[in-house]
Amino acid sequence: MKENIKEILIDAETIQAKVAEIGARLSEDYKDKNPIAICILKGSVIFFADLIREIKVPVEIDFIKASSYGRGTESSGKVEMAGDLSIDVAGRSILLVEDIVDSGNTLKFFTEFFKEKGASEVKICTLLDKPERRVVDLEADYTCFEIPDEFVVGYGLDYAQQYRNMPEIGILKESCYM
Repeated sequence: MKENIKEILIDAETIQAKVAEIGARLSEDYKDKNPIAICILKGSVIFFADLIREIKVPVEIDFIKASSYGRGTESSGKVEMAGDLSIDVAGRSILLVEDIVDSGNTLKFFTEFFKEKGASEVKICTLLDKPERRVVDLEADYTCFEIPDEFVVGYGLDYAQQYRNMPEIGILKESCYM
């Protein structure tokens, strides 16, 4: 896998330190809220697992699947959702955990979806943020890293379902997807 990586953008140690820092902030911010942390599958699962272990207050978890990339490198702009939650969100604090905020379409879709279902609040926690790619007005409440407009893989992020198991985040060589 490493031969296809142009550059390591964020090493594993830096990721773990930031996840611990964000987990501590979430523990403080959610100490009296009994939140539901929702992992947006598949790319967020590794970040989500590490993050919820760092949250030191009660938290329920659930999963939802969304896609706007397919096998490409850019969002199609159309969010596809598979399934629904197993927990009623009415009156609850929701923490959406995402791997990367790019266009913002997926998180805008889910924020509106959970508000319509009666959530008392919906906050966003993202591993990565690419603000220069944003096409909707949306900001994450908790961001680990802001990154440049490069196609990245690793630590859950993929290209065509590959590279998720890398412990660091790297820029994929264009020759791999062009």
